[in-house]
Order: sequence, then C-alpha cells, then structure tokens
Amino acid sequence: MATVSSAAAGTAARDGVYAWYVVAMLTLAYAVGFIDRQILNLLVEPIKLDMSLSDTQISLLQGFAFTVAYVMMGPLFGRWIDIGNRRNILFVGVALWSLFTVLCGLSREYWQLFGARMGVGGAEACLLPAAWSILSDYFSKNKLPRAMSVLLMGPYLGGGLALIFGGLILGAVATAPAGAPALAPWQIAFVAVGVPGFAVALLMLTIREPQRAVAAGADEAAAADARTFTLAEVAAFLWSRRAFYGAFYGGMSLHVIVLYALPAWVPAFLLRRFDVEAAAVGVEYGALVLLVGSLGVLAGPYAGRYIEKRGFADAPLRTPALAALGVVPFAVALPFCQTYAMALAVIAGATFFYSLPMAMAASALQMVTPNRMRGLASSLYVFTVSVVGLGLAPTIIAAMTDFVFGDPAMVGWSLAVVCSGAGLAAAALMFRGLQAFRQAVQDSRV
Repeated sequence: MATVSSAAAGTAARDGVYAWYVVAMLTLAYAVGFIDRQILNLLVEPIKLDMSLSDTQISLLQGFAFTVAYVMMGPLFGRWIDIGNRRNILFVGVALWSLFTVLCGLSREYWQLFGARMGVGGAEACLLPAAWSILSDYFSKNKLPRAMSVLLMGPYLGGGLALIFGGLILGAVATAPAGAPALAPWQIAFVAVGVPGFAVALLMLTIREPQRAVAAGADEAAAADARTFTLAEVAAFLWSRRAFYGAFYGGMSLHVIVLYALPAWVPAFLLRRFDVEAAAVGVEYGALVLLVGSLGVLAGPYAGRYIEKRGFADAPLRTPALAALGVVPFAVALPFCQTYAMALAVIAGATFFYSLPMAMAASALQMVTPNRMRGLASSLYVFTVSVVGLGLAPTIIAAMTDFVFGDPAMVGWSLAVVCSGAGLAAAALMFRGLQAFRQAVQDSRV
C-alpha cells in the first residue's frame, strides 16, 4: 500500500462537494466504530449476571481490554498513515473491528470477550489519525474546523445509536416467542451491530487518497510536501514545542475522562437509582447522547469563532479549556437528582459541554503540526487520551464504587467526584498552555 502519487490522487478541489462526501464517509465509519465500541455500556447488567462479574471486571472490558490494544496499535497505524495510502488503511481497519465485534457476540467466557474487545480496540486505532490527516488535505484552514466538527459527531451518533439499537434489540428479544435462542440477548446485540460494518468497510474504497499539502492552512497554491520525516525529527519537533503539546495532550486526556466515564456508567446509574428497564434507558439515554452530543460538537466551531472575534487568537485551545469548566457543575449535581427526568436533564448538560470542544481541539493539533508528522502526532494524542480517558476512566469509577463507597448504588457519587475533578484539572492545564499555542501558531506561519 504505497503512497499514492500526486498524479493519481488529490484531483478533487479543496473545500468542494467531494471533500464533503469524504467527510460523510469518514463520519459514518466513526459512528459505526463507536457503535461497536459503546454497545457494551448498555449490556453491563446482563453480562454481569450471565458471567457473574463485578463492576471492576466489567470496567476492564469497557476500558483496559480495548485500550491496551488501541494504544499498542496507534503508533504503528500513525507511522503507516504518514507514509502509506490512508484510504486502504481505513478499509482494513473498519473490516477488522467489525469482525472482532461479531466475535464479542460469539464469546462464551470472560477471557474470550476480553480478547475480542482487544481486537476491536486495536483495529479502531487507525481511524482518527487517518481521518484527520485526510481532512487536513481536503480542507483549507478556514473550513477545517467545520469539517472536523461534522466528523466528530461520529462518537455521539454512534454512541447514541449503540444505546438505541441495543435497547431495541434487548426489548425485541425479551418479547420474542418462547424458545431458548442459541445466543443470549447481549450476544445477539453484539452480532447485530457488528455485521453492518463490513458494508461500511467497502464504502471506504470510494474515498480518493488526497494529495498531501504542505500544512493545514497553507497557501492553496503550495506544492505537495513529499518529504518524509524521520522518527528522530518528529520527536525533536514535538519536544521543541513541549509546552504546547504537553498542555494539549494532558488537558484533553483529563477532559476525555468525562467523555468516557459518563457513557460507561450512566446506564448503570439510571438502572440502579431509578429502577427503569434497560431497553428504556437504551432508547432514551441513546437519543439524548445522539442529539445533545451532536449539538455540542457542531456548536464547538461557532463557540470558537465567537471567542476569536472577542480578540482571543488562541480560541482553538481556549474553547476546550472553558468547556472543561462547563462540565463541572453538572457532574457535581448528578448524585443529587431526585427523579429520572432530572437526571437526564443534568446528564444532557454534561454531554453538551464534554462534546463541545472536540472539533476545535482536533483542529488546533492539525494547525501547528507539519503534514507528514500529523499521523504520528494524532496517534500520540489518541494514545494519551485513550490511556487516561478510555483506559482508566471506567475502571476508576468502578474501583471507587467497589472499594471506596462499597456499594453499587453509589455509582452516581463516583461519577460526580471523578468527572468534576477531571474537568477542573483539564481546564487548568489547557489555560496554562495558551501562550505556547499562540507561539506555535505563529511559528507555523513562518
């Protein structure tokens, strides 16, 4: 899968209709990936019952099993993306994670499910670095945040649809005619969401590999940058701008704790606190994530533009810092909710603020990173947010519930403590990195 030459690729105009088709295909792939990733969150209670597991064991499936493979494969995919055909990499990745999702549904034992989750995580490590790199070559600097915001609707579309479809599947199986099925309801849910991914993998082949531009935001007439940086050069570049990259990676990793902790444990919180049916939680909380999460990520560029017009040149990083603060009051309020409707309203507020900065953050990283370093820089970002957010967040919540509070019914308090603390720490780090970001943007224009 060698790099496509400029003669065979990059024929579509920047910011044109075909570029937006690419956005649609990548968003579809991202949504399908999140369906496969997040369906487990709705299935916590039936899997616990079927396999006699603790919250901590379930959290290892949610986070550690997925993340350990994700972070191992991320740098490998990142380097491949910098030197190879990104479209073909996406095809392979989508097909593999769909296969492993189906294998999750065919698992009969805990460790089989653990291994299949690792397969899903390893394959999904290709998506964000490849998608960000492709979009940076299909869009100019002014249009890139909007394209990123559409792409980053994927987690909220996928996360919401995973809960909705999961709830509908559980409800349909529960009302099916008598007769023991070959698979348990939770297994059927995995298979049902995994199979459509093979069709999405084929759609990745309709994406044309774009010509690589000099940098995000470079002059439209600039020639393609054919240079491939060595790993030593990439490391030296990142180290020279460590004040920005450290604050960015650290701050966004802490922010992403909220993004993963809430969807991982909110269904269990609602089931345990308000004694509602899993199918109802799937449909109602799924619709909330889909609508409010999508609204938040689409609002991000508008919020960034508003902040920029107020004279802040560091809007791409200032927006995530402010959004991290916005999460805090909603996280604190969660365990005090007295009704199911009140809890959903509070969760909606937190969902809006944790989704709002994602497009601006992605754009900030692309703006200050040279083209042929973006795959590795993006993979490093995915690595750090995955280790801290996806890898640790579900288990931190579970461990606090199991070993600090010692009561599964206290999961709401665990969410409140962890998410509010993460939001405050994330904001502090990103505010500290604003000056370094401004300098990095200025240097990238020289």
